[in-house]
Amino acid sequence: MPQRTSLADADCAIAQALDVVGDWWTLLIVRDTARGVHRFDALQEELGVSRKVLTERLRLLVDAGVLSREPYQDRPPRYEYRLTRRGRALLPVLIALQDWGDTWVMGEGETMATAAEASKEAARVHALVGTRLPELRLPAHDGASRDPVADTPYTVLYCFPGAYARRDAYPPGWAEIPGARGCTLESCTYRDQLAEFTAAGATVHGVSTQRPDEQRAFAEAERLRFPLLSDAGLDLAAALRLPTFRAAGTSRLKRLTLVVDRDRTVREALYPVTDIEASVRAALTAVREAGRSDG
Repeated sequence: MPQRTSLADADCAIAQALDVVGDWWTLLIVRDTARGVHRFDALQEELGVSRKVLTERLRLLVDAGVLSREPYQDRPPRYEYRLTRRGRALLPVLIALQDWGDTWVMGEGETMATAAEASKEAARVHALVGTRLPELRLPAHDGASRDPVADTPYTVLYCFPGAYARRDAYPPGWAEIPGARGCTLESCTYRDQLAEFTAAGATVHGVSTQRPDEQRAFAEAERLRFPLLSDAGLDLAAALRLPTFRAAGTSRLKRLTLVVDRDRTVREALYPVTDIEASVRAALTAVREAGRSDG
């Protein structure tokens, strides 16, 4: 096991939390298990860490109740490592670190709901093409729990910062955050072109970190005919390392669009979105081109 120093400040929750996840590798292991990497060899390949170090960190996280160790093969014994409820509670911590890094380390310290085309943040989103979305479920505005990937040839996941039924529900200063405005226009444009997406074999899902009741009020006000999914727990954001920003004390998804096929593979990633109506047309074109390619 790695040599550990006992933290004297027993009453400080920050110190005690760092005693569990303060090591460089432990949070990266949590990051990758959230992304669907569960097996030892896959984690080692992803992280580039020695087997000894990985074994030690996995044992630490299992002992701390952050990961569970679950058998998937008997002969020889093999195990998968999956986030527990305690481990999933670390996802907002990961997203907060990512947001801080995007804003203050790789960015200019400005709160934005978008990014520059040439940014490392945009490169991270574009690198999702060809990767697979892990299995997960999100609460929908209609009260159901749904897989973000529908059982149709393609799913369009458009992620948006936030949309409300009442204008006074938006956070203070919302209109001044670059890229935040336009969520109603985006949702209504997908609503008005839904038949074309359906004809092309695609289901449309909107995703934000709002509560399902907020999404329900908005969907009813705008007569949306497709599900809005709540990523309030940041499961999807952590699984795909989607860019976020903070507004009114809440982590919010930056505006981006993913086209995912039935096998959960990302076929197209649109980010940043600077022209909302053009992005909807681009998503429809991507679905149609994927259909021709697969046909």
